[in-house]
Amino acid sequence: MPDDADDDVVPSDASTVPDAADASRTKKPDRFWRELPILLLVSLAIAILIKTFLIQAFYIPSISMEPTLEKGDRILVCRICLHVSDIRRGDIVVFSNPHPAPGLERGSVGAALHWLGQGLGVAQPENKDYVKRVIGLPGDVVELNNGQLFVNGAEVDEPYLNSEVDSRPFGPVTVPDGMLFVLGDNRAHSGDSRFPPPTGLGYVPEDTVIGKAFVIVYPPSRWGWL
Repeated sequence: MPDDADDDVVPSDASTVPDAADASRTKKPDRFWRELPILLLVSLAIAILIKTFLIQAFYIPSISMEPTLEKGDRILVCRICLHVSDIRRGDIVVFSNPHPAPGLERGSVGAALHWLGQGLGVAQPENKDYVKRVIGLPGDVVELNNGQLFVNGAEVDEPYLNSEVDSRPFGPVTVPDGMLFVLGDNRAHSGDSRFPPPTGLGYVPEDTVIGKAFVIVYPPSRWGWL
């Protein structure tokens, strides 16, 4: 019997028919490109949902919260925290402008596209967002005297303050219902609830709060929990 008697039988036209492995390799790239748009859409939807309902990143553009937050820091803000815990004194919160300018008339399609652009981080919000520390809750009596903070008559220890003491007096005032009294940690350089617009913010409506800041993520040398 010849030595090659146990070789597989090969069709005479084998040179023109690809084997199963070749066919599989051919299909995989085609399948990838067909599924890529679906994967991108799913990833986009997940990213927008996370940013809208769970966690959002913010950039710190000013020195009003130094030394806690420095200009150029990037922080993460917990949106869902507002639904599972109350806002407390001492929380660092991000909130939308309590005195927004009139919005542009975009139409339904334009508004939807702008909302999508904000979700992707490629479109700027129509009004600025701010970051400050919550000092007074609705009904609280807030007073500043020679750089010392008093809430409801009790002296408040503030180890987070900038070393530059702001001795300007303020109050006492009672925080209205549905409002927050917020201050910057860099009191001498912060337009906050002590001042009415346009130099400050006045009281901040609770429903303008976007979320609570909980961590600095950039630069790496500044990483840390808040």
